Amino acid sequence: MNFKVTKSETVFHGKVFDVRVDEIEYNETGNKSFRQVAVHPGGAVIVPVKDDGRIILISQYRYPHNEIVIELPAGKLEKSEDPLECAKRELIEETGYRSNKIKKLGKIYTTPGFCNETLHIYLAEELISGNHAREEGEEDIQLIELTLNEIDEKIKNGEIVDGKTISGITMYRLNSESRM
Repeated sequence: MNFKVTKSETVFHGKVFDVRVDEIEYNETGNKSFRQVAVHPGGAVIVPVKDDGRIILISQYRYPHNEIVIELPAGKLEKSEDPLECAKRELIEETGYRSNKIKKLGKIYTTPGFCNETLHIYLAEELISGNHAREEGEEDIQLIELTLNEIDEKIKNGEIVDGKTISGITMYRLNSESRM
């Protein structure tokens, strides 16, 4: 690092994220600058694969874009929550499915230029059907079961634009290919 943080202040505390402003000083020149960081607890994303190979996605309204988005089930980590526990919770909440076979595929930084959010991506297989436990605001979630080819087509034609979903599907595909 070619700078040091000289001051750090949280200027906004929100339900989903906080905003921190850091004053930095460059080591070589002594010039000062500021960095604004969206501080997010992170989350877990699940790639739920049925025994027939179909992948369960959800469609839900996303307020910031004012549209219905097709995406993998996911959710925000609670304070000090293990990402695997979050993945299990969100799988049940959003889809009604459980799994006794969950494996971590990797992690992604969603927007590293201004946000510290890390999403942990999991594969869930040998799914067990059950009842969902949706939170307020999730009542309109719809389940969608698609093959990898159908997902690829929806990514190509712009029907799937969610970054965590595209990343999760890519990680699943790479992991599946390495098993062959």
